[in-house]
Amino acid sequence: MNPTDNYLPRLCDIELRKSLESSGAVLIEGAKWCGKTRTASHMAKSALYMQDPDYATSYQTMADTKPSLLLKGETPRLIDEWQMAPVLWDAVRFEVDKRNDVGQFIMTGSAVPSDNVTAHTGTGRISRLQMRPMSLYESRESNGTVSLVDLFAGKHYVEAISNLTIEDIAFALCRGGWPASVRREKQTALRMSLDYVEAVINHDVSRVDNVEKDPNRVRLLLRSLARNISTMATNQTIKDDIEATDNTISDKTIYAYLNALRRIYVVEDLQAWSPSLRSKTTIRTSSKRQFVDPSIATAVMRTNPEGILKDFETFGLLFEALCVRDLRIYAQVNDGDVFHYRDKSGLEADMVVALRDGRWGAIEVKLGNKQTEVAAENLLKLKSKIDTGKMGDPSFLMVITGGQYAYRRDDGVLVVPIGCLKN
Repeated sequence: MNPTDNYLPRLCDIELRKSLESSGAVLIEGAKWCGKTRTASHMAKSALYMQDPDYATSYQTMADTKPSLLLKGETPRLIDEWQMAPVLWDAVRFEVDKRNDVGQFIMTGSAVPSDNVTAHTGTGRISRLQMRPMSLYESRESNGTVSLVDLFAGKHYVEAISNLTIEDIAFALCRGGWPASVRREKQTALRMSLDYVEAVINHDVSRVDNVEKDPNRVRLLLRSLARNISTMATNQTIKDDIEATDNTISDKTIYAYLNALRRIYVVEDLQAWSPSLRSKTTIRTSSKRQFVDPSIATAVMRTNPEGILKDFETFGLLFEALCVRDLRIYAQVNDGDVFHYRDKSGLEADMVVALRDGRWGAIEVKLGNKQTEVAAENLLKLKSKIDTGKMGDPSFLMVITGGQYAYRRDDGVLVVPIGCLKN
């Protein structure tokens, strides 16, 4: 297909290209509206859009009778929202086997399919690629003067200035990284996250498993998750929060609703890091509550940039969520994952970026520059606790801020504004 007009390049373009060179098919998974179809269309030579209202009925009929016909076309062929006809999974897997070639299909999906649909996993044939909303670097709001890959390479000379003000950051996290919103007029852009949340509550969360959900309870659950964002709040805390509003909800319902929200990539909690320590300090293994994009939290709380600027405690937690989103994107393209650390003594690191080759770096997130001293001390304490004989020394210790200046402290800890970071 022809390159999409006005396409803003995505970091996962690199991953998609590499995956097509090594696998017969690539499945791009991620939240609705995060840009999967546009990114896939940009690289595909032909396409099948399962949700096209003019052809959806005939496509479904064809999928039920002879799905191989839907796979004909120039390669790589895009199969958009393939889960509308789950039989296409096995059809693609079989066709890849038959053709015995790489780069045949790109599949996109906005929900994790049930296990029985992907009984034949497609291992070695179908590569998976997770896509998230845009990072600030992808939306061209971070100037990208400090690179994660350079930090892991030991290049710690960081002297840069972010172009983002606190007001810019407040707007960016309320707008979110939804590609369709990043070039829109401000009020229109802010409206999109509200529309997204309403679609999740009233349609998507029930459609994922064809089990009707109570919209009011879904809304209350999302609101509680938003109030507890960037914390290790338990399900019991969430339940108590909901029931404080004179509504009842069972443990089973919370579990089922959370599972549905994870399957449509709305909720993406931050897992705990479990390194080898010098002592027998107990590491907390609970996840931190996070959405795939911080704008989901602001939308469900019905707040806006002006509102969060008046509440710096909430702003700080939302800023951490913004940084988690961006670092997940930057880490993924570097073959890494993002975790958090907290032990029984209360020592914590907001993020730990761990690469598959064993290298790691620890990060604290502080909205204001005044808190960097305490953050740096925490990171140095964490470094002293790690068994570096097994884990190796950290590639870097970094405080991400909402400020303007990037620099290296005398103790080696880096201070970097989120508006300077890239992959």
